Amino acid sequence: MAILRRIINRRTLALAAGGTVLTAGGGYWYLNSGPAYPSSTLETRRPPPPWTPPSRKEILDRLKASGGEDDDSEFDLLIVGGGATGAGVAVDAASRGLKVALVERDDFSAGTSSKSTKLVHGGVRYLQKAVFELDYDQYKLVREALHERRIFLQTAPYLSNMLPIMLPIYKYWQVPYYLAGCKMYDVLAGKENMETSYVMSKGKALETFPMLKSDGLVGAVVYYDGQHNDSRMNIALIMSAVKHGAVAANYCEVTKLNKDGHGKLNGARVKDTLTGAEWDVRAKGVINATGPFSDALLTLDNPSHKPIVQPSSGIHITLPNYYSPRKMGLLDPATSDGRVIFFLPWQGNTIAGTTDTPARVERDPKASEEDIRWVLEEVRSYLSPDIKVRRGDVLSAWSGLRPLVRNPGAASTEGLVRNHMIHVSESGLLTIAGGKWTTYRSMAEETVDVAVETFGLEKRVKSRCVTETLRLVGSHGWSRNMFIGLIQTYGLETEVAKHLSENYGDRAWTVCSLAEPTGESWPLYGTRLTPQYPYIEAEVRYAVRHEYALTAIDVLARRTRLSFLNAHAALEALPRVVDIMADEFNWSLKERKKQIKDAVEFLSSMGLAPGYLERTMIPEPEPRGLIEKADVAFWRGVSAVGRAVGLGAPVKEAVSYGPARARFEKGEVAALRLAFEKRMGAADTVQVEDIWGLVKEVPGYAGVSRKEYDYVLEEAGFKNRKDMDFEEFVEVFGNLKDVAFAPVASKQKKRLSIPVEKSGGGV
Repeated sequence: MAILRRIINRRTLALAAGGTVLTAGGGYWYLNSGPAYPSSTLETRRPPPPWTPPSRKEILDRLKASGGEDDDSEFDLLIVGGGATGAGVAVDAASRGLKVALVERDDFSAGTSSKSTKLVHGGVRYLQKAVFELDYDQYKLVREALHERRIFLQTAPYLSNMLPIMLPIYKYWQVPYYLAGCKMYDVLAGKENMETSYVMSKGKALETFPMLKSDGLVGAVVYYDGQHNDSRMNIALIMSAVKHGAVAANYCEVTKLNKDGHGKLNGARVKDTLTGAEWDVRAKGVINATGPFSDALLTLDNPSHKPIVQPSSGIHITLPNYYSPRKMGLLDPATSDGRVIFFLPWQGNTIAGTTDTPARVERDPKASEEDIRWVLEEVRSYLSPDIKVRRGDVLSAWSGLRPLVRNPGAASTEGLVRNHMIHVSESGLLTIAGGKWTTYRSMAEETVDVAVETFGLEKRVKSRCVTETLRLVGSHGWSRNMFIGLIQTYGLETEVAKHLSENYGDRAWTVCSLAEPTGESWPLYGTRLTPQYPYIEAEVRYAVRHEYALTAIDVLARRTRLSFLNAHAALEALPRVVDIMADEFNWSLKERKKQIKDAVEFLSSMGLAPGYLERTMIPEPEPRGLIEKADVAFWRGVSAVGRAVGLGAPVKEAVSYGPARARFEKGEVAALRLAFEKRMGAADTVQVEDIWGLVKEVPGYAGVSRKEYDYVLEEAGFKNRKDMDFEEFVEVFGNLKDVAFAPVASKQKKRLSIPVEKSGGGV
């Protein structure tokens, strides 16, 4: 009894009760943690009411009307720039009741906003800098971004999702280091955290990510961030602003800033870059939201302006889906030059890339061949050695500018602004620059607050900022199971229905209403633009009628994401896209040829291998009507006669050799034989140590790097060999060609389509 009295007393009962309450509370918190998905209701399963935005003509007419003397037509704000920042400002201002106009020199999200890493994140590396450099600004940036991350995923749930990201660990002491950093990331997110980070054993890490290099792997830490479809998100912002009354026009460039007699801005001169027409737009305030091009507008305002933008570029490549799991990303924080590289599943493929490379401001930055090869070398370093990482696997590549800025109002000793900067010049030009996709909404809120105060718009505002809870176009009638209704109603393929649901939200019903019957027993609707991807022809018509797409590039790059996923597939789909748009715009044969020419030029900057277009049949538009058909038939006949008399160069027959699966032309094999015989010994072999010198002598291989050469030797098992015969020599050069260069297509009358899973992007 004495023992029982000692055990069962008030203190032990209190401890037991407290422990029970704590355990129950912790269990309740854990079971209810993570993202809250909206429940599926009868309303969300029903198609939403149709909405058609104003036509481009109506948009331009309203812009032109503001230049008159009628004060009612004057805009409260003129926003210059149609990327994430400008579109976010337009949504915020229009939803407060202000009269808003937005103009963009190119297409919406044509610049940085369509070329991001596709992450909605707080910034793990910023948190690391905040801790080790005791940088409070970095800490605030992470806190703000984590808060905005939750809002981002709720205001456009169909365009964004959470994504677990793995940090592979190869040293035991790094386990507590990385875990502590990820736990701090969780704590900073607080109740807005997605899922808690955790440790994986080596076996579990390899089970989840079998492509990972196992040698030396001790485990992994997994944390959660968000991912989105950047240019589709940009379009959703633009259309949401339009739905709230804003006027948004792409391909309208500001050529002059207009000022009153006191030197204050009262509008701008705008030029339609498609037609050359110009007119004035009057506004009480002008906002510069041009991102990396902020200095151009600031110089237009003040010719003595000193540049404030110091951009860094982000290089990304797209690889086939077999390079990564579908539901797990990877972050390598220790690349060869100290940059962080991401390796993420996205839209059915895998993207790999990094940011923070010094760059200069240019309108169309291009991923250089050197940058593409650097990313491939880094990918090789953390993937399993039994995976051959080839240049031919690069389906697409792009480079975007990240606008780091220096506040012009700060002292000369001030460093770069790591988040964003708002500055009002003497003339009243309000500039918002810097920041990142994740924080676009808070940047917009702060910008509109400053604009209301600066331009005296307090009486024009009808409500406070509402963008924390404002759901974007496409979100209201969407649920995660909406795609099932699309299948049941329209007879779509499951992959196509999911794609439409996850890229258009409840607007997918409108897309499907524009689809024509396939004429097949299944699917009933939804003719694909290309067999490998779920994009359908109806999306082209929707982009033209409902999203202000005006060129083939607008459709291939930003309304759909085909050129970012696979530039080769985009080239294949190009003629059909132009054909559909010709129906909508009544394009002539000359205009259709121009659209194809411009699109091919754009696709050449999206990672196509050097020489690919020279060896590939460039698509031609289909002729329409008797006159066009007769004209095309005549010139085809002239071309055929030219080939018959020897004016056309014959295509050399390709020969395959060995397990390298490389394709050689006969002349190339002969060149390899000459190089081999130059160093051949008595036993009809060459020394392995001599081969690197031969690589530089064989025509076409001068661009091969030493890292690529060593990678091929090790992958083929020749690293420790002393010599090799001719067949092995050909195999090495075949693998070099396979790894270092993308394959090119031979000219042929009919271009064959090979699934990406089988070709890896090659033809």
